[in-house]
Amino acid sequence: MIKRLLFAALFLAIGFVGGGVAFYLFGPLLYDRPVEEPLMAELETVAVARGTFRDADAGHRGSGTATILRTAGGAYLLRLEDFRVTNGPDLEVWLVEDRVATSDEVKASAYVSLGTLKGNVGAQTYVLPEGTDPARFQSVVIWCESFAILFSPADLAPL
Repeated sequence: MIKRLLFAALFLAIGFVGGGVAFYLFGPLLYDRPVEEPLMAELETVAVARGTFRDADAGHRGSGTATILRTAGGAYLLRLEDFRVTNGPDLEVWLVEDRVATSDEVKASAYVSLGTLKGNVGAQTYVLPEGTDPARFQSVVIWCESFAILFSPADLAPL
């Protein structure tokens, strides 16, 4: 009887931990995190580069535009608009020096992380770290840090 109780307790503990891990890994695929962050109307900006997100593969899809903006004060912003990407765990927004199409190409290139993706659907803005020269970067990518995998790239073209 005690062996059965221990076995049942062990089975429940493994199931609880396994369920938590499964939800962390696959739960984001079940829902979207929309965000609609307006760009302040009084902010004077000039677009310096733009690109369009595309699918990394059949399971990691993306669309929308990425625009690097220069403010009147000389700061740089990355603006994502009409944006949609497959949701996943631990997604980040990176500027990558090279044009990339695969996860291996991203790993081989230098990058700057702009932080955690605010939402997988909608408009959002990221501030480039001070001293970052946007002319060095040819791509914006949505990157899954947990699995080191590319979710969606956008090649940047100067304007």
